[in-house]
Amino acid sequence: MAPIGSLWGDLRQRQTKYILSAATIAGLEVDLKPFEFGVTNKSPEFVAKFPFAKIPAFEDEDGFILLEGASIARYVASLAPESGLLGNSIKDAALVDQWIHFAEHEINAYTDLVWQLVERFFPEKAYSESVHKSVFERQERSLKFLEQNLNLRKFLVTDGITLADIILAGVIQRAARVTLGAAERALYPNVFAYYARVAGDPRIKDIFGAADFVEVPVAPKKDE
Repeated sequence: MAPIGSLWGDLRQRQTKYILSAATIAGLEVDLKPFEFGVTNKSPEFVAKFPFAKIPAFEDEDGFILLEGASIARYVASLAPESGLLGNSIKDAALVDQWIHFAEHEINAYTDLVWQLVERFFPEKAYSESVHKSVFERQERSLKFLEQNLNLRKFLVTDGITLADIILAGVIQRAARVTLGAAERALYPNVFAYYARVAGDPRIKDIFGAADFVEVPVAPKKDE
């Protein structure tokens, strides 16, 4: 089978994991191009196609270009409707989209904010303990909601893995490497049993790789 298109991404990146996992479950092949951050994405050829110079980035043989990991993964899933990645009905598809947005905006957005605060991506001395606490509490609220929803469910939408499960698992993996230490993870047994179920699926286990969870949440670096 010929590849459905070319993908520029990094296997350490959750968005690239979304796309490759969706392609694997769908029985499709994606041509993952060699990529060196800061080199490949700064080349004139790359920037001409993808002006933001961001990954993941996708192009098919017809010159159809897509950006953003969830969008690329959804396109891949749509090429194999029989895979069940988008559910089995219009309502299922709407629920898949709902949970994707929830994962990206109600969990991962706060992981990114905490990381940026701790790593001082904002102007010098911009770290704020109160902002850090507030952002973490927002993520905590979302995780409690998810914990309740997974109480009696194996997967989010259907009896099998959908794109929503893949994306949520990627988001949970990243959160457990940044904001959720061992003590925090213990508060969400349903969430992490679910994560293990999705990320441990034999078809995509190697794509997700080792969990590499932190023992304690990342903390701000002390001032020199």
